[in-house]
Amino acid sequence: MQDYQEAMLKSLVAVAWADGRVDAEEHEVIEALISAFEVGSEAAEGIREFAKAPKTLDDVPLTDLSASDRRVLLQHAVILTYIDGTQSEKEKEVLSTLVTKLRVPADEASQILADADARAKRLLSLL
Repeated sequence: MQDYQEAMLKSLVAVAWADGRVDAEEHEVIEALISAFEVGSEAAEGIREFAKAPKTLDDVPLTDLSASDRRVLLQHAVILTYIDGTQSEKEKEVLSTLVTKLRVPADEASQILADADARAKRLLSLL
């Protein structure tokens, strides 16, 4: 597993924990990304183990992400916050913290968040 993949997956685990729990749907998203990244079994088990206990963005090596990876992570994070059907205030706070930690310029981050928010809401209608 590449460093950027580990950072993205661990970041999404931290976002999933934002509301104090990781629901089955959130686990499914993490598993889908493990599969999409073609993560080996040992590394995948490490991510699963990491996800078992509450995590925050402080537990994640965000410096391993390129500029484009940071933007992709932000988009995935927004979608993940809606996976249970709603986006909580705590999840919104984590997204705000993520924007700061990723050092995405505010105007660009606002557009990414708005676009990802709209995309997540469209995806919800398909469920």
